[in-house]
Amino acid sequence: MAVLGIVSEYNPFHNGHRYLLEQASRYESFDAVICVMSGSFTQRGEAALFNKWSRAEMALHSGPDLVIELPFCFAVRSAYYFARGALQLLQRTGVVTHLAFGCENNHLPSLQGIADILSHEPDEFKTLLKRNLSNGLSFPLARSRALQNMLSEQNHDLSGTLTGPNNILAIEYLRVMQEESIPFQPIAIKRTGSNYHDADLSPLPSATAIRRALAASPDLNALRSGLPPGSFGVIERELACGRISSGLESIEQALIAKIRSMPTEQLASIYEITDGLEYRIKEAANQAGNLNQLLAQIKSKRYNMTRISRSLLYILFSISGKQISMFDQSGPQYLHLLGFSAKGQKILQAMKINSPLTIINRASDMKKICEEPSASPAAQMANLERRATDLYSLLYRNPDQRKGSLDYTTSPIIINY
Repeated sequence: MAVLGIVSEYNPFHNGHRYLLEQASRYESFDAVICVMSGSFTQRGEAALFNKWSRAEMALHSGPDLVIELPFCFAVRSAYYFARGALQLLQRTGVVTHLAFGCENNHLPSLQGIADILSHEPDEFKTLLKRNLSNGLSFPLARSRALQNMLSEQNHDLSGTLTGPNNILAIEYLRVMQEESIPFQPIAIKRTGSNYHDADLSPLPSATAIRRALAASPDLNALRSGLPPGSFGVIERELACGRISSGLESIEQALIAKIRSMPTEQLASIYEITDGLEYRIKEAANQAGNLNQLLAQIKSKRYNMTRISRSLLYILFSISGKQISMFDQSGPQYLHLLGFSAKGQKILQAMKINSPLTIINRASDMKKICEEPSASPAAQMANLERRATDLYSLLYRNPDQRKGSLDYTTSPIIINY
């Protein structure tokens, strides 16, 4: 049996995502496609535009057979931990054999060579990285320049390999597969159409372009050519209901108030707030009147905007470094199904036999894990997910849709074809 795994955010699902699935299907006749998808918040520390069930539904209309939620504690992390959590989850389904991913440069040997350096960290790389960090560079930039120095000395032509957003994730997937001995067959698909950050709409648009267009105007006609029919229909319905996120800007005062009220030592216990960053955040919160001002005042050469955005999420949910260490040690603890097709239901039976994890395919199953009396990693992971979903619903533009406990009441989406 051949089962394709995909790691995704689908924020939202567009023609570029469908293209990747179509290209991957040329490599093998897959029995099923399983997607691991971020839930309410994304890897860049932002709220997803639409809720996780509607985004799963968009995907199911266009090829995937089963969509599983990537727990919040991995979904809102840096590229390595995002990739690690997602691939561990795919491996623990017990059925996935292949992994497909998009990249700006799909020369697999080059990507694997970089992944090998990151995995083994030779002394030359460590020295270069330390030097770059001491010069005040952010960690991603310091690492990128260290790799560039090493590989240019070996006469390798990087051609932008280290700067493409999709390449960065692709390299981390390959690195995790090495470190965790995950035997997936990798399938690298070259990205086509618009670039990751392109804001112009096209038949193969970036998700960035779609999100900006929806923020600027409720008119969907301009988006029709860039979206599969299933995605277009779901987005149309969600917009009509007012179930579209306004982003963290809509609760910016609550966020700033929380930072102002937290003792500095408590801020220092939050994950990834180290080396005095807590003082910088505290001072910025005392000066800022909105989220944009807060971000701008914390940002520096060392701390880029994505890193700061994620840190603010960790503060919002009071996630400590100690708690994250526990999650990293345990890995994903359950398979939370967001939706599946008729074919997905069949592969689900194989997962029940082969997976070591609890499969959550009813809303009551999530409640059962959350209400476990022990402070187990599974209970803490599920409760963090529940809190993320509850907060996310407060970001809806329509106040009537801002209901809580949705993880306890919402069943997986089922597509019967």
